[in-house]
Amino acid sequence: MANLAKPDLTQFPPRSARVRLGGYVILPRMIDKGRALLAGTQGEYKYACPLDQQFLTFAGIDAEALKAELAAGKSDGEILEWVNANASNHPTEAAIAAWSAFQEQRTPGVVEARAFFHKAHEELAPKRGDIVTWFDLIDLDDYASFGGRP
Repeated sequence: MANLAKPDLTQFPPRSARVRLGGYVILPRMIDKGRALLAGTQGEYKYACPLDQQFLTFAGIDAEALKAELAAGKSDGEILEWVNANASNHPTEAAIAAWSAFQEQRTPGVVEARAFFHKAHEELAPKRGDIVTWFDLIDLDDYASFGGRP
């Protein structure tokens, strides 16, 4: 049985970037990666990666401060309370909803990012025309990395 308080990301992926906590996409995935990092079971996943930086920048949260809260053993709900109390950008519910919707639809913008995206897509599932956003690619990569056949 999986221990979600100390996820083993060598055995299963973190939550999808689409999963929301307090309206925020990305945050639950980042929490999983932080907990795994603290447990030494992060595998190939990186805490505070460029995707996580999207959340950290939007909310105005420091990655190390969030990691300290995770190390204290706080639940998802407690982490959300901490985020809401410590977010220097003080996003409103409407701003969080708009930002999360944007993140769900975000595609690679610059040429280098498009090249990376298309190369990964081609390697993972070249016949899948439905892989168009970053979240699509991340979900596909998680699925394929743990034995799924795209």
